[in-house]
Amino acid sequence: MIKKILVTGGAGFIGSHVLEALEKAGSFDITVLDNLSTGSRRYIPSNVPLIEMDVRDSELVPFMKKERFDAVIHLAAQTLVPFSMNHAREDADVNIMGLLNLLEGCRCSGVAQILFSSSAAVYGDNRNLPIQENEPLCPTSFYGLSKATAESYIRLSCRLYGMNGVILRFANVYGERQGENGEGGVISIFARRIISGKGLVVFGNGKQTRDFVYVGDIADVMVRALGYEGIATWNVSTNTKVSLNHLIDVFGKVTGQVPSVSYENPREGDIYDSMLSNAAIRRDLGKSDFTSLESGLLKTMRDLQNR
Repeated sequence: MIKKILVTGGAGFIGSHVLEALEKAGSFDITVLDNLSTGSRRYIPSNVPLIEMDVRDSELVPFMKKERFDAVIHLAAQTLVPFSMNHAREDADVNIMGLLNLLEGCRCSGVAQILFSSSAAVYGDNRNLPIQENEPLCPTSFYGLSKATAESYIRLSCRLYGMNGVILRFANVYGERQGENGEGGVISIFARRIISGKGLVVFGNGKQTRDFVYVGDIADVMVRALGYEGIATWNVSTNTKVSLNHLIDVFGKVTGQVPSVSYENPREGDIYDSMLSNAAIRRDLGKSDFTSLESGLLKTMRDLQNR
């Protein structure tokens, strides 16, 4: 039975929503581990302890041996695709070496389950849409490669150490408290510019598509996956393809404003079309309700305006 949970990156955008979902779901004993490089203490409930530590820290393994967690939700990561293209070593240091340090802590402390935040970036520019979990992995960025590599380490570690493992490949996540980074960051960037009365910049012709999934749905899936026995890989998505041009139209509907748009050259490593199948989580986890883009954007805009 899962009771005591370590959430790495719990002070961040997705992590803070996972904490809310965990507290709502039941009486879990939760600890957050975060170096606060991008996260914030104010996103952590007052009753949840924070260990200010990097996942690469040599003290991580002794800490985990002492605490004896039942499960680890691993969200701490380098999430910027453009950064990874220019800083592959730093990207790998966090996303691979940090994970290996964490897995050693799992091995030494008898962790029963690890949940890992992977990404649609592992598929690369696959046009066989909607992409299912058995599609070959062909990342086009070092970020996607580091996530794909981390997945392999997790599967092998689970088999060798007798752990249960859940790998969740997120589509483009957005919602309250998101910074201007990560794969769903375009929504945060657009929202901030609209609130500031600035025009929008699109890299490409705007016909490129993404599968935008609201962060609350991500958190719900992670809670549902706790206690799963075995090793599983699931997409977490809305199974909906949205072009950036359509996204701008929905922003206009939500805000009542028609922002000006300028188009620039595409960025290296960016995927053109992306849509993930969510049939597996519907079947295996019973996740059938997803937040609409319009509703999610309303929540995102209200949060930004309040802040």
